[in-house]
Order: sequence, then C-alpha cells, then structure tokens
Amino acid sequence: MIKTKLSLLSLALVLTGCGDNSAPEQAAMHKATPNTEVSAPERPVIYQMMTRLFGNKNTTNQPWGTLAQNGVGKFADINEAALTEIKALGANYVWYTGVPHHALVGDYSQYGISADDPDVVKGRAGSPYAVKDYYNVNPDLATDPAKRLAEFEALISRTHDAGLKVMMDIVPNHVARQYQSLSKPAGVRDFGADDDTHLEYARDNNFYYIPGQPFAVPHGVEPLGGEPHPLADGQFAENPAKWTGNGSRSARPDANDWYETVKINFGVRPDGSHDFASLPQEFADKSCDEHLAFWADKSVPDSWQKFRDIALYWTKKGIDGFRYDMAQMVPVEFWSYLNCSVKAANPDALLLSEIYIPEQYRNYIRLGKMDYLYDKVGTYDALRAVIEGKSGTEHLPQLFNNMADIHSHLLMFLENHDEQRIASPEFAGDPRKAMPAMVVSSLVAAGANLLYFGQEVGEPGAGDAGFGQASRTTIFDYWGVPAHQRWMNDGKFDGGQLSTQEKALRDFYARLLNLAAHQPALRGEFADLHQANSQSPGYDNQLYSFARFSKEQALLVIANFEAQQGRQVQFTIPAGVIAAMGVANGRYPLAELLYQQAGLELKVEKGIGHLSLQLAPLQSLVLQVR
Repeated sequence: MIKTKLSLLSLALVLTGCGDNSAPEQAAMHKATPNTEVSAPERPVIYQMMTRLFGNKNTTNQPWGTLAQNGVGKFADINEAALTEIKALGANYVWYTGVPHHALVGDYSQYGISADDPDVVKGRAGSPYAVKDYYNVNPDLATDPAKRLAEFEALISRTHDAGLKVMMDIVPNHVARQYQSLSKPAGVRDFGADDDTHLEYARDNNFYYIPGQPFAVPHGVEPLGGEPHPLADGQFAENPAKWTGNGSRSARPDANDWYETVKINFGVRPDGSHDFASLPQEFADKSCDEHLAFWADKSVPDSWQKFRDIALYWTKKGIDGFRYDMAQMVPVEFWSYLNCSVKAANPDALLLSEIYIPEQYRNYIRLGKMDYLYDKVGTYDALRAVIEGKSGTEHLPQLFNNMADIHSHLLMFLENHDEQRIASPEFAGDPRKAMPAMVVSSLVAAGANLLYFGQEVGEPGAGDAGFGQASRTTIFDYWGVPAHQRWMNDGKFDGGQLSTQEKALRDFYARLLNLAAHQPALRGEFADLHQANSQSPGYDNQLYSFARFSKEQALLVIANFEAQQGRQVQFTIPAGVIAAMGVANGRYPLAELLYQQAGLELKVEKGIGHLSLQLAPLQSLVLQVR
C-alpha cells in the first residue's frame, strides 16, 4: 500500500451543485441515463494489463529479443499480492489482454501446436489480435504449456478470490491466417473448415475469398528484423487468398494492412448488403429476452453461431465480461444476437466495445446491447488536446452535452494498448500533466473507467522493441516495462523500487479511482459549471468544472490544466443548480475527498453559491458539502 501524499498536484472539488448565477438556464444540467444492463453497486473501474508483460522481471530489452533473451510474464506471476494491490488501486475488473492463443514465433511442437510462419506474424511474440485457437490460451503464458488452460482457470479463481472480476478479449472481425483449434469441444468445427473456397462470398462461409489467386506476403515486410528463420522465406501457403482482416481484398495486402489476419464473414455481402434479418428499430427499446425471441426463429450465418459458442464457453469458465475488438466492423444485428446470448447465461456480464464512429454509438448500445463503448473520438481526443496545449477547455461543455443521453454507457480512458503513453515525449512528456484530465475523465460520466498497467507510475513506453515502436508499450514483442517493473519490485508488488515522484503518482491514481468507483453522486446528475463561470475572476479555459449529485451526495469538480501558474478563483454555483440539490441559504463546510484537505466553505446567499478557491498548477479539488 502506498502512503506517499502528492502535494498540490491534483484536487477534485466535490460540492453541491452547479449553474449560472446570472442565467441559470444556461447551466447544462441533465440526469445520467441509467445503464440498466449493469446493476453492480460500484462503477466499473477496469485495470487493463498486457498479460505477457505484466509479470516479466527480465530487464534485458533487446530489440527483437527472443522469449529466452527478454523473458515473458506468466499467469503464475499474477499472484495474490499483485491482485491485492490492483484492488487497492481502485479497480474492480481486470482485463487480461492477449490471453487467447494467438499466432507467435516459437516452438511448441512437443505440445502438438503447429509452427506459425513469421511472414504472417507481427513481431516475435505476435499480435494478441491474431487469434489462432479460441478454445485455449497463449502457451507463452503458462509455466507448463501442456496445462495452460488449467493455469488460466486458476488465475480466474485467484482474481475472483481477490474481489475482482475478469475480462478478456474476443475479436470477432478477424482471426489469424493459420487458425487451427486443438482444443475445440466435440462437434465444433474450425473457422473455414466447411467453406466453399470457390466462391468470393457465401452466407455460411466464415471467410471471404479471392478465387484463382494465391496469397502473397506484402512487399516491405521483414520478419524478425531480418533474422534468419526456416519459415521466413517471403512465402505463405494460402490458395485461394482470403480477404485481410481490415477488409483489404488484395491477394497481396499492403504492409500497413492487418496482413497477419483474415476477415470473418458475418453475412455481409461484398457490396455491403446484409444476408440476414434486419433488426427492427423499435428493438432499441426492447429487452434482451425480446431480442433473443426475435432471433429464435431466424436463420443466422454460421460465423454468428461460432462466436456465440466461443463467448459462452468462456462465460462458463467464469469470465465476467468481454472487450470486443473493432466491434464497429461487425454488423449491429450480430451484437444483438451475441450479447443477449451472453446476458442470458450471465446477466451481470460486462460487454465493452471498441468503436470509433460516434454516429453509430447509440445503435451499438441500444440495438447491439453493448454496456460500454470506448469514448476515444470524444473525451480522449478532447482532453489530449488540452494536455498538449493544442486546445483549451472551451469545447468540453458542448462535447459532454452532446453525449448526455449515453454518458453512462461510455468508457473513459487516457491510455490503453493502442494509444501513446502519457509520459512519452510524443504525448505529454510528463505524466503529471495528465492528472487534471484524469480527474475530469474519471468523474465526469456515470460510465466506466479504464487504467492501463504502468500508467499509474508514469511508464513512458520508451525503446524500440522490434516490431513495436517507442511511445506505445509494445504488444508484439517480448519486453520488460521499466517503470512497472520498479513497482513490481521483483515480484513483491510493493513499489519498492519506485522513485518518490512515481510513488506519489500512483497514490494519486489510487485516491482518484477509489473515488470514481464508490461515490454515489457519480451515478447521479451532471451539471456543467464551466460556462457559468467563464466570466468569474481568475477563471479561464485552462480550467474545467462541473458538478455531480444524487440524493445521497453532491460533488463539484474543478481541474486546473495550467502547468506553470496557480490562480485565485471566485467560483459561483448558479441558483438553478443550488435549487436542484436542495441546498438552502447558509454556510457549509466542504470535505475534500481526494486529499482530505480542510478549510473550504460554500456560502449560499439568495439561492446562489459562492466559493473562493486557490488552485496550484495542475491542481484539482474534490469537495463535498457536509
């Protein structure tokens, strides 16, 4: 447990209300639409780990290094101590990234596993999103690869025993070019096993084909950084060629395509039309039981059934939720069918979609029955621009107002495996610069929060690992993550090697994420205070403020993005917000929730709230009316 305090770098202000003193109607105030599919008492706080990197103690970090040279984390490394500290950080879910058996460059022939061709593997450790066998797990992660599934099942049990729920990836849009399940249950057929390969498209084919043309390895691909390998010959036997995972229809995809994968056919014809029943728009307001009743007498493509069976297989093993890769590339009707099948087996399952098309958000939530969607094209992009000094906070009120009806279905994050590390020079350079943004991101919505392992200790993602490049912690290579390894402290998971600044940063994340998970106001109403205070003395577009409140609690959040200057602010809570929170005229002491600071007081006169604040650089305050 980390006890170091982070002085003056971040505060979040938890008050009673928000609004505009001169024009209360201008204060954007709305109820958080309840996420009725998720009834957990806590808001989800998801800790994402790249499983193969998390427990790796090896610090060699040789570019293109082998497993023997650079090491690899195992399921067994994620022990009770690690899970206890993840829980203490504020998380209630762990997303184990890269668990399904995916293509990699290694020799597991003694376990009956076929060798993967380096010409269609990205990196040496391989992409977690080129799944080779959906009914087993990555042999790299097991102490004994012959017992790899049992070792993962033991990790699921350990995680549950620590009071955490378990998530894993499902990647419906594509699979590895050399998909071959050794572990599939009786009666299950591999993807493509029954396809008519003479046809570009057939509804029940699992893949799309390019008849008459063999697959050709992309130009410019240099497997293993040029290291000799018996299979690295610029050839991969696939005839006829299949469409590539990102939709490329060329027999020789581009080096920038997802050439290591093939696209799954979900009954979408090459012209984009659908070869399955349309889900009527009125089903946006219907329950999962009604969705399943709709599909019960419908014939659906074979790929739909295969992925339903995969999701139910893992649900039965105790998986509590799924993160769906590139869900936007798969039709929304499939998600209705799959997600409602999962909810029938586990009504509390958490279903998270990676999607980057805001125009489709509501369809994927309401028709597709997703619990949460990535809020990348929105909150992440807007907050990143403020952190980098490319924008002020003036765009945030409209952004959040536009998403008011679905804010409780959005996942907020500032890092994940696809994004640059905050501490990298390519992003902020200094992880503390993102602290105000993390306060806003974590507290602004009623949805879910995500923390990527290493973010909490300022990991910069430095070093070219091989296929993976600096600024993003590699997902393709065997590698050690230095700042995270200092926290791991040779398996003690006690932060024993962290610097004072790193300990303070982790302490900040622990304080904030525990607030984010447990404060009842964060499931209640939202009111923007930025516009109401735009003319207040000391207030400008380097600040952002809002209120969250419920019957049990009222919170005000003010975050200062300015890294160089503090400021004195005369802050106003408009009459409309004060009234909505039921606060009468008078003086109210404020409890600061993030760092337990004392001395602030809310004064309400003539129905309007007033507060005098001193904000240090990069400081935010969290205060609650007593």
